[in-house]
Amino acid sequence: MPKKFMKRYLPTPEKVQSIRSLRFLGDFLHEPNLWHINRHSVARSFLVGIWFCFIPMPFQMVAAAFFAIWFNANLPLSVALVWISNPLTMPPMFYFNYKIGAWILNRPVLAFDFELSWGWISERLVDIGIPLYLGSLIVATISACVAYLGIQYLWRRKIRTDWRERRKHRLKQASASTHAS
Repeated sequence: MPKKFMKRYLPTPEKVQSIRSLRFLGDFLHEPNLWHINRHSVARSFLVGIWFCFIPMPFQMVAAAFFAIWFNANLPLSVALVWISNPLTMPPMFYFNYKIGAWILNRPVLAFDFELSWGWISERLVDIGIPLYLGSLIVATISACVAYLGIQYLWRRKIRTDWRERRKHRLKQASASTHAS
């Protein structure tokens, strides 16, 4: 996997620990497993980060950070993956989640007519919120599981390929040394 790439662009533990607003986490940030880049921590990071990126809620990054600590996943990667859902991608993602939830609940998809008023929000909250959150939970769970299994598979495949290449290289060197003598 692109371990060197991740190490280059993810912040160091010291950099994150020096952020004053995160000092309330105390010793949790000093846990070395939160900073390791290996198959298990990266796969768990994808599980946490992808799951939270599909859930419409405020403070997704904070929730992803707490779950990364709980699941012993790579902390910066878990938080960074939440940004898959950003202001540009949120509308299509959440509309898709809403449509999935409406389909599962066998409800018609409501026309998009948004009003920024308390009356509209209180009337439509149940009509839109239940299918949105049901669809979000389903899409988040499926996407996170696929990402987790995909990272596990790709990482193992890369290791097997590297082993084969090293073996070929060693055999080539051994045959070259036997032919030279």
